[in-house]
Amino acid sequence: QVQLVESGGGLVQPGGSLRLSCAASGSIFSIYATGWYRQAPGKQRELVATITSTGITNTADPVKGRFTISRDHAKNTVYLQMNSLKPEDTAVYYCKATTVTTTVSDYWGQGTQVTVSS
Repeated sequence: QVQLVESGGGLVQPGGSLRLSCAASGSIFSIYATGWYRQAPGKQRELVATITSTGITNTADPVKGRFTISRDHAKNTVYLQMNSLKPEDTAVYYCKATTVTTTVSDYWGQGTQVTVSS
């Protein structure tokens, strides 16, 4: 079992920056990969960025060059640094951890709201 808590969301002006945090607890050793997803009103949830247990990262095209995913293993925390924010980045951002034991399981955080507006 893994518990995830996101933080760092809020209201920011276009062009501004935010850093989201995802703190994990529980069976941390079993986490294979962690990802950030977002969901805007009326839209399906979409992948933003992922990072594997070995540190390999991938970023979706709409945020490539602006968002960076990273980890601090000692703190059991994954971050999403968001720069040059645009109104279309407005969404609820969710952290997901994928664990591999005898099965493959996904665990989701509660989400944190990011609003980009003047």
